[in-house]
Amino acid sequence: MAERSSTSVSLQKFTELEELAEEIIEDKHQIVELDKRRNTNREAERALKKLDTKLASKSWVCIGNIFVKLPNSHVQEMLQQDHKSLDVEISKLRSDLKPKVSKLHELEGLPEVKGFDLTALTQDDFLNLQA
Repeated sequence: MAERSSTSVSLQKFTELEELAEEIIEDKHQIVELDKRRNTNREAERALKKLDTKLASKSWVCIGNIFVKLPNSHVQEMLQQDHKSLDVEISKLRSDLKPKVSKLHELEGLPEVKGFDLTALTQDDFLNLQA
């Protein structure tokens, strides 16, 4: 009887470990896909800036399954808004990833990774350091 309960506990622990690992892999994959989208937006913004405004004041944009011709300023604004939302989504996924990885290490019985909880300096912090 005790053997079955320890087996079920082990099985439950491995199941939890596997599910958490799958979540981490899925989050990392989503970060990569969002980053690709962000880079594509960046390329489009740069192409719009290089465009000669005298020759073309409107550009064709693919929205879903249709192409629409919109003013360049409107397209640039849309790209900037999309860029901001992608940045927010990527940073949220990255911040949610840290506790998951920490819990995975805990479940695996590995020691906590030193320096894993570090955060990057903001522009304000960096400016304060220079002063």
